[in-house]
Amino acid sequence: MTQLTIFLQAAQAQGGGGMTMIIMMVAIFGIMWLFMIRPQQKKQKEMVKFRQSLQSGDKVITAGGIYGTIREIKDTYVLLEVDKGTDIRVDKSMIMKNLSGVQK
Repeated sequence: MTQLTIFLQAAQAQGGGGMTMIIMMVAIFGIMWLFMIRPQQKKQKEMVKFRQSLQSGDKVITAGGIYGTIREIKDTYVLLEVDKGTDIRVDKSMIMKNLSGVQK
């Protein structure tokens, strides 16, 4: 943020006026979008696709670190078997990783 202030003060000191300031602001927003916003949106889309591809029988990890096997999938939650005869209901958005293809 301090670099932005320095650049804006330098632009005003040179008498560049409003046009230089507008160009600088657009450039800063473009760089922020390229390096911060765009990768985050891409990651969110991948997580939505991952959660839609979950199937019964997949071994997964939740955001809280709970390991389990999916027994049933509903619209907003997943029934997760964490031990023989022990099932818990977990919000679908808290499933973070699929372990079905990972070998120990």
